[in-house]
Amino acid sequence: MTRTAIITQLQSEVLDVLVIGGGIVGSSVARDAAMRGLKVGLIEQHDFAFGTSSRSSRLLHGGIRYLAQGRVGLVHEASVEKTVLHRIAPHLAGPLPFVFPTYRQNPKWKLWQLMIGVKIYDLLCGGRNLGHSSWLDVAETLRSVPGLNPDGLKGAVRYFDGFTNDARLVIDTLRSAARHGALVLNRARFANAHRAEIWECQVEADTPVLIRTRTVVNATGPWAHGLPHSAVKLRLTKGIHLVVDHSRLPVTDTVVMTEGARILFAIPWGERTIVGTTDTDFNGSLDKVCADDTDVQYVLGITNAHFPQAQLQASDVISTWAGLRPLIADPKGRPSDISRSHEIKSPEPNWWDVAGGKLTTCRLMAEQTVDQLVRGAELRASPCETAEQRIVDDPQYSSLIPPTFCEDAVRHFCQNEWAQHLEDVMIRRSSWHYYHRNAVTLAEQASHWMASALGWTEQQRESELHRYVASS
Repeated sequence: MTRTAIITQLQSEVLDVLVIGGGIVGSSVARDAAMRGLKVGLIEQHDFAFGTSSRSSRLLHGGIRYLAQGRVGLVHEASVEKTVLHRIAPHLAGPLPFVFPTYRQNPKWKLWQLMIGVKIYDLLCGGRNLGHSSWLDVAETLRSVPGLNPDGLKGAVRYFDGFTNDARLVIDTLRSAARHGALVLNRARFANAHRAEIWECQVEADTPVLIRTRTVVNATGPWAHGLPHSAVKLRLTKGIHLVVDHSRLPVTDTVVMTEGARILFAIPWGERTIVGTTDTDFNGSLDKVCADDTDVQYVLGITNAHFPQAQLQASDVISTWAGLRPLIADPKGRPSDISRSHEIKSPEPNWWDVAGGKLTTCRLMAEQTVDQLVRGAELRASPCETAEQRIVDDPQYSSLIPPTFCEDAVRHFCQNEWAQHLEDVMIRRSSWHYYHRNAVTLAEQASHWMASALGWTEQQRESELHRYVASS
């Protein structure tokens, strides 16, 4: 369906559910509601997965550090959900082993406690974790992680979580939602709404659009507290990631690196290694979140302390990304201590705010949200089936590793996945922007292929390329 046809249909129908926000939570709500037979629309002010949902650590995890904080319920919830995502999106949820070394000089993480903790971790998955945990002595740890700093090393635990491609998970979830009848529209900004018998929502797309709907779901992540009618209160924290060549940091398992109570990761990603993340309060523009020099040096410093032979420098960094965690507001404590649990609230009749949570629990958050709005608005809906039905059956250009750079892939993204701009393709549909050092050269070629697919003039093509380079 064309963009014009989607806009026309959004204006002509009365929806059961309008989802505001095209990230992982919003896309999951749209999929869930559409699969239950409801009339669903979804709007996103930028591109789908523009914000947090394309800027995470790409991990599906229960959170071993949350277990150390005593948040057993959160760990159990996320541990079960990571296995669900592995079942419904196997192309985007691969098992990932973690090695967590412990050091004499860091008493915050004791080996004996982690040895107990990882066994509890397995049990919290219902005994169906993505692999069995174990522990390693010093020699076994150094064999498992070549180049690891041996000074003060006491051993390690090895456990399993999952690895995903966050932006692809959003796109494929939206493809599933659309296949079940949802109308999805990017670059359409929610302006305001008022309610009589139903909600009438003013949306700024190519032209002003009026959408009528029985219920509204605010699933806008870091933007949630700024929407009219929203009652969300957030504390935003920033996390940054670096990408280096795998030969510079050749880890085969994800390695947990510690600084006091904080943990960072070195994550294998095909021919690359992802390193991160930070966790600092953020008060800047939500539309421009980036890794600054201080962030980069902090992550490099901790990485070099754990892998002293690597001697990573800023020149080794192929790319960076930075995202915001939309945490439920708590002014007390350090950012890393704030709970990652989610909240679903209805401050006005048939308006639902969904906030907080983790990438891993996106499907569960959606199920709980739709359950509540169906009851609240007395809608007729089928039972939830999102934990059983695969997201897509044809993941041709969707995987954990970026697809081969080719015209067919670019054409697919434009024709089947709502890509309108060069950055949509380079960053969120393919991850070529993060994976390749010559991303600008690839982008120039991709711009020609997009011009052919979308009918751009030469002036439009050059403008797209300039826009992409300026934001890189």
